[in-house]
Amino acid sequence: MKRPKKPTRRQKEEIVFRGLTPQNWLVERDTPDEFVVVHRYTGTTKRFGKLMA
Repeated sequence: MKRPKKPTRRQKEEIVFRGLTPQNWLVERDTPDEFVVVHRYTGTTKRFGKLMA
């Protein structure tokens, strides 16, 4: 597992769209097919398919 990073502005917008609070989530992986975030405090992982632009 890669070290999670702080989300960029675009990633924050996607996290908000998913109904989550960006301050509590770190981005583990952002590929063309999936978006994986990890909770900052609990370590819970959520995996989403990419949104169509």
